[in-house]
Amino acid sequence: MVIVARYKMTFLFNSKQYKMKKLEFKIEIATDRQKVWNTMLNPKTYKEWVSASWPGSSYEGIWKQGENLKFVSPSQGGTMATIVELRPYEFILAKHIAVIDAGGNEDRSSELAKGWIGTTESYTFTEKNGKTEVKIEINTYPDWEKMFKDGWPNALKKLKEISERRVPEKA
Repeated sequence: MVIVARYKMTFLFNSKQYKMKKLEFKIEIATDRQKVWNTMLNPKTYKEWVSASWPGSSYEGIWKQGENLKFVSPSQGGTMATIVELRPYEFILAKHIAVIDAGGNEDRSSELAKGWIGTTESYTFTEKNGKTEVKIEINTYPDWEKMFKDGWPNALKKLKEISERRVPEKA
């Protein structure tokens, strides 16, 4: 198992050295982890739950180890991450490698990009007694802490709501 997310990294930003902060968010969802996983990663439902905190956001790419994903917002750009580790229905580790500007171009050298590159996100899905705990761990620089703390709780509540929807009975 790769433990990239657990290392303390430092970074020189605007002539100040910062340590990454580890943030953690959890929610319990009353359904099996396969359904939660599929709801989280399906392009249509991804847009629905992530919009609770980051309206209009989506992703481009494939959730597969070694692949790059672009997390984008209409005309606002986004970020690009490499899927470092993926164990279906259990765990995902993504490491940010670039910022995407509003024109869709990859940026790896600006101060903004340097504030994202190297940050990580992991998603752990643990099922017990028919319920799934989703745990998100983010290693980020202090500049982005508020965005994640404001955003992830609402996004996870929406993920829970969507995942717990009952499938309608056939007529």
